[in-house]
Amino acid sequence: MAVNQARPRPQAPTSYRRAYTVLIGTAAIMGGLAIFAAVSLDRPLLDPEGSFLGPSYIRLPLLLFGALLLDLLPLTIWKARGRASRVAPIVRHRLRTHWTKERATLVALGVICFYITYVSYRNLKSFLPFVRAADDSTAETPKALSYDRELHLMDKVMFFGHDPSDILHSLLGKTITAEILSPVYLVFLPLVPLALTAWLVWSRNMSYGYWFVTAQCLAWSLGTLSYYLLPTLGPGIWNPSEYYGVDGLAHTGTTDLMNAIVNARGRVLYGGATGSVNSIAGFASLHCAITLLFALMVQYTLRSKLIKWIFWVNFGLTVVATLYFGWHYVADDIAGIAIAVIAFYVGGLARGQKFDSLTHTHPTTTTSKVPVDAD
Repeated sequence: MAVNQARPRPQAPTSYRRAYTVLIGTAAIMGGLAIFAAVSLDRPLLDPEGSFLGPSYIRLPLLLFGALLLDLLPLTIWKARGRASRVAPIVRHRLRTHWTKERATLVALGVICFYITYVSYRNLKSFLPFVRAADDSTAETPKALSYDRELHLMDKVMFFGHDPSDILHSLLGKTITAEILSPVYLVFLPLVPLALTAWLVWSRNMSYGYWFVTAQCLAWSLGTLSYYLLPTLGPGIWNPSEYYGVDGLAHTGTTDLMNAIVNARGRVLYGGATGSVNSIAGFASLHCAITLLFALMVQYTLRSKLIKWIFWVNFGLTVVATLYFGWHYVADDIAGIAIAVIAFYVGGLARGQKFDSLTHTHPTTTTSKVPVDAD
C-alpha cells in the first residue's frame, strides 16, 4: 500500500509587524520629543536641510523617486546597450520582479521613518544648550552645561597623564595624516544616506533592509539620549589651541567644518538666530557608532570580503580621526561603540534575526522570494 507523503508547505511571506512597531515607534518618539521641546522652548522646529529640494512634502516624494531611479537607471542603461527599444521591457521586468509590494513598503517606510528620526535628532541636538543649561546661565547670556573638563581628565588618566591628541600628533604628524584622515571623517556625511538607500533597495533579503534601517534609527536616538545625559563640546572646541593654534594641525576640510559649526552655534546661542541649528553636542560619538554599525551590517549580511575590509578599515580610521581632530574624547568613542552594538542587536531581534554566535546570524523570517535559512 502506497504511503502518502506530506508535501512541504511553501514558505509564506513574513509579517513585518514587529519591525513596523519598533521602526515607527522610534520615529514617533523622536518626532514627539522634538515637537515637545520646540513648543516648550518657544523655538521653531527646523528642517536642517531645508534649502535642499524644497520643503519636506516635496523632498520626501523626491527621495523615494530617487531611490527608484537609482535602481532602474544604471540597470536599464547597462542592459539596453544603447537600444531604445529595450528600455521599456527592461523597466517593466524590473518593476515586476524587484519592486514588489514588499520592497516598495520597505523603501517608503524606511526612508520616511529615518527622515523623521534624523530631522528630530538634529533639532533635539540644537535645543540641547537651552534644555541642559549651566547654573549661571541667563536669558541674556546663555551658557550650556558642559562636562568637558571631567572627560578631559578621564582621557589623561587613561593615557597616564598625556592627552590622546598629543600622542597621536606626535606619532602621526600634523600634516600628511591630517590630509588623509580628513576625507575619511567627511565621507561620513554622504555615506549615511547612500548606505541606507543601498540596504533598502538592494538587500537580498527584505529582513536585512528592515534590520539596517531599524538599527540606524535606534542608534541616532540613543546618541541623542547620550547628549542630554552628558553634554560636552568636544576637546577641539573646548580647547581649540591644542589642535588649531600655533603649530597646530594642517588646515583641511575638517577644519572648515569645525569652524562652520562653531560659528553656527554662536549665532544660535548669542545671535538670536532661530532659523539655524546648533550642531555641537556630545558625548557619544555617532561617527564611531554609525561607521561601526555599517561594518557590522556588512559583516553579517554581505558576502564580499573586500567590502568587509573596506568598512572595517573605515571604522578604524574614523575612531582615530575623532581623537586626532579633537571631535571627541575617548569615552565618547567607547559610548559610540556601545550604542552601535546595542542598536545592531536590538534591530536584529526586532527583525527576527537569530544570533547563532558572535560571527554568524540568520533570519528566522522569510520573504516571498528568499526563504528562511534552515536551522
